[in-house]
Amino acid sequence: MVKDPGSPDSHAVRPGSLASGYSGPAGALAVGAAWAACRSEKDDIMTMVDNAVYVDGLRTDNPKNLDETYEVMRERGGMAWIGLYRPGLDELTSVANEFSLHELAVEDALHGHQRAKLERYGDTLFTVLRPARYLDDVEKVEFGELHVFVGPDFVVTVRHAESPNLAKVRHRMEAAPELLSLGPQAVLYAILDEVADQYEPVVAGLENDIDEIEDELFSAGPDVARRIYELSREVIEFQRATHPLRAMLEALERGAEKYHLDLELQRRLRDVHDHVIRVVERVDAFRVLLQSALTVHATLVAQQQNEEMRRLSESSLAQNEEMRHLTEAGLAQNEEVKKISAWAAILFAPTLVGTVYGMNFDVMPELAWPMGYPFALGLMLAMGVVLYLSFKHRKWL
Repeated sequence: MVKDPGSPDSHAVRPGSLASGYSGPAGALAVGAAWAACRSEKDDIMTMVDNAVYVDGLRTDNPKNLDETYEVMRERGGMAWIGLYRPGLDELTSVANEFSLHELAVEDALHGHQRAKLERYGDTLFTVLRPARYLDDVEKVEFGELHVFVGPDFVVTVRHAESPNLAKVRHRMEAAPELLSLGPQAVLYAILDEVADQYEPVVAGLENDIDEIEDELFSAGPDVARRIYELSREVIEFQRATHPLRAMLEALERGAEKYHLDLELQRRLRDVHDHVIRVVERVDAFRVLLQSALTVHATLVAQQQNEEMRRLSESSLAQNEEMRHLTEAGLAQNEEVKKISAWAAILFAPTLVGTVYGMNFDVMPELAWPMGYPFALGLMLAMGVVLYLSFKHRKWL
């Protein structure tokens, strides 16, 4: 986020902030005192990474402490460049008092966890950058946080993470005294350039990860979806780091004439701006690619599910068809059993009559009856006909 140097927001006290009711160094002291309890363990640790005074672009002295730095700077009329790493209460309070840093900027530096932004408080420019680096071993993007105070004769950097490598920036500037002689704004340019340069390996790493996702996309496994979500989160976080930087550089270019920015620095800032624009465009393209990949993956998963459902349906239909055949076979078998049973009953009737009259008893009335034989045959026939008609009516025959 970029604020207009002349906007009220750049100088207004935030409601409810720790510095509310204070201004200037007193506000910085109030902020430091409020945070003393949570920062007490860090106060005993030396957090000053590098500290030097430059005159005409040349390093003139290596002060042993901050007080000596202020003294040398005033004596020689040079520029102080102080590098702090997770500073404790003493260091940051000392710097805030010496350079009259605004309490809101000091509060941000103490808090950390700030978004990328550019703010101007009087003749001091306060910049928050979100550097990034790609970790090849775990294929993750690690984000840092860097606060830069730039005044007429000083630069103070406050790092909250390992990146960026400000020692590299210092060595580069010390090797180019003609550039360093342009003052604190030249140091700010060099820091912006280093942060932008460090974005390139991150872009390359993310691009490689997305290529791997595209290769694995058609496997449609659950790990692919999880990896796409992880990459999407990293890309979104990367956008939050790079998008404000583009606007910040545009604001610096707009204010170049007003704040008498050297022409050479203007050219160099435009080069950094072009670099950042390319990074932003590629990162935006990454997000679109990941959204498309997620859509394609969801479609492939849906197709696989539909295919599985189709196979299950076909299997179910085959089982139903087999059951139908078995049922039909059972019904046909039942019909055959009924027919066999019916004919067995029909044949049993005459057998029963013949069996009765075939018994060798002496006293059987029908044996002496002249009509006994025709009666027995008629009875057999009648029983067979009656049974046949009965089974026929029941559709057993």
